[in-house]
Amino acid sequence: EGRETRLRVVLRVRPLTCTETRRGDQQVVHSLGDGAVHVSAARHDATFGFSAVFDARASQEAVFEGSGMRQLVELAIDGFSCTVFAFGQTGSGKTYTLMGPLAQSETQPASPALLGLMQRSFTCLLEQIQSRGSDLALSASYLEIYNEQVRDLLNPGPPCALPLRWSKTRGFYVENQLSVEFESLDAIVSLLLQGSQRRQTSAHALNRHSSRSHALLTIHIRSRAVSTHPAPGEGWGCSGLQGTLCFVDLAGSERVKETGSSGELSMEANSINRSLLALGHCISLLAKPRGKRTHIPYRDSKLTRLLARSLGGSGITLMVACISPSSRCLSETLSTLHYASRARRVTTRP
Repeated sequence: EGRETRLRVVLRVRPLTCTETRRGDQQVVHSLGDGAVHVSAARHDATFGFSAVFDARASQEAVFEGSGMRQLVELAIDGFSCTVFAFGQTGSGKTYTLMGPLAQSETQPASPALLGLMQRSFTCLLEQIQSRGSDLALSASYLEIYNEQVRDLLNPGPPCALPLRWSKTRGFYVENQLSVEFESLDAIVSLLLQGSQRRQTSAHALNRHSSRSHALLTIHIRSRAVSTHPAPGEGWGCSGLQGTLCFVDLAGSERVKETGSSGELSMEANSINRSLLALGHCISLLAKPRGKRTHIPYRDSKLTRLLARSLGGSGITLMVACISPSSRCLSETLSTLHYASRARRVTTRP
């Protein structure tokens, strides 16, 4: 607690798709073991290192156990603010890594082997609380940032923009956001699936189910026991321990020329890319030694405001970089790898 902690960054390389194989795309990304990955293509020969690398053969369970996700859940129960976010090119497997197959619903659940980091974390969270005998209250909130508007995904009404506020005690927060209490695995998975179905998606040349918004699902963990003299770091106010576990599914970076987007899709892509650029700029500045940092422009986008605490404050963060091994995606893959490498130098003080 209070020590400088580096962001943990892991890499997941998805398999070549049937379309990529049919048109003869070459595989240009190769795992070397021990957290290293090599990119080999014309005029490009580079090696990158991460906390862990998961290649096309890695199962969903292997990603959960090898990424450090279990430890993140335990830290959230202990009262820390924990965040995991997936980023990368559109169609690189971010939503699959976090949630599993897109086709799942409450009536058609996914195979247990295919469940993503979120459902596995929910199971781990509830098992840990039960085994510890902790008297903790759990609630969830779920929102998306679409064209720089913050929308509540748990509100059953028509989507409406919610205001983003700032306070000295809470930092940036969303006003009037719905928070729903839950006690069982079925209840939180139901909230996840209901919210995900309300999320803005579209089809384009690179992805039939492209997310057009950034989505943030936050699990709030608080002690029911009232503490009049909380220990330092035990959340805000005098209500005892308060931890959070936030899952961030970033919309994929995309080049309009590659996706064939026009009209509204093109406007959405520009909005996505602007917010990702703002996030990348913040990460570049945060990667500098603390003594050499200048002002961090969190206010440049709604996304960076909501991630300010996770990136440069008192949180513990896991980043999952997702890439395609295809030669056709080389430019975006290299961009993601450089982005992830910079993030490895960012430190927080949990």
